[in-house]
Amino acid sequence: MALFGKKVSGKHEQKAGKRIQHARASASAHGIAHEIIRAPWFSEKALIATENGVYTFAVPARATKASIAGAIKEIYKVEPCKIRIVNLPGKKKAMRTKRGIGTRAARRKAYVYLNKGDSIQFA
Repeated sequence: MALFGKKVSGKHEQKAGKRIQHARASASAHGIAHEIIRAPWFSEKALIATENGVYTFAVPARATKASIAGAIKEIYKVEPCKIRIVNLPGKKKAMRTKRGIGTRAARRKAYVYLNKGDSIQFA
């Protein structure tokens, strides 16, 4: 293998696969699944997407796709096939005080795609 080559040996590929599995297992091992999945995201757009097997959750800024997948598996007992994460910036909003303007908090949400036939019951 060259110093700056793109060819990766089999040993490195195995390590990368173990890292992903380890990250998924870490959410369940430490019992922090409910800290990673804060709450379901109930908006009109999110509720329409649930018909197609896409569920939306509020997650903390430090959450990774692997940790979200592990938390979903632990809490809802379903295996997600894909996860997308969206960072929502804080918005400037007018306040009726002397200050005049304020900023809402920035948020993060995760779109969890499930396999056909799988579903999550919230209530």
